[in-house]
Amino acid sequence: MKKTHLAAILIIVFSFLIGIYSYGHFPDKIASHWNSSGLVDGFMSKFWGIFLIPLLSIALFLLFIYLPKLDPLKKNYKSFSNYYDSFILVMIVFLFYAYLLTILWNFGFSFNMSLALIPALGFLFFYIGIILKKLKRNWFIGIKTPWTVSSDKVWEKTHKLGSTLFKISGIITIIGVFFPGYIIWFTLVPVILSSIWLIIYSYLEYKKIKK
Repeated sequence: MKKTHLAAILIIVFSFLIGIYSYGHFPDKIASHWNSSGLVDGFMSKFWGIFLIPLLSIALFLLFIYLPKLDPLKKNYKSFSNYYDSFILVMIVFLFYAYLLTILWNFGFSFNMSLALIPALGFLFFYIGIILKKLKRNWFIGIKTPWTVSSDKVWEKTHKLGSTLFKISGIITIIGVFFPGYIIWFTLVPVILSSIWLIIYSYLEYKKIKK
């Protein structure tokens, strides 16, 4: 078994152990959702509030493990398998971090949830930027538009640009910590604008090739 996969499994197991320990200490409903100001605006039953993220982590882990086997272009995964495996681990770590924040909040620790989560989200965006330019054409991970999956050249150019845009988005997201009143603008807007432009860019590059 790969070390990154083993590490991801251990983190998931640890999250379940935390959940089992926490179950007897929490009321029937616990805080599970926070608004952009970091204030609670949603609750869940104790079971789902405690075990939803660990269960989601299992589902995502298994999905990411088996996706390459289902991909018609699975041979391309060999060239970026290390980055793909590290991405799986980073996703599991991110979910675990969000899970810990949820558990700590419900144990009575007081902090701004949005400000605590933003640095991790910024790092996730930045890391996605790192791996984007390493990906080869496939059907499941990356910037998948009709034009990128139809052309290796369009795929490479789009992902090279996407790498830069997502790194910038990650940095902007982290800067948002210093502007708590505008967090939504620093987190969602850069990623949404980048994604829209990458779709348009891939189309324009494809048209260039056709001409």
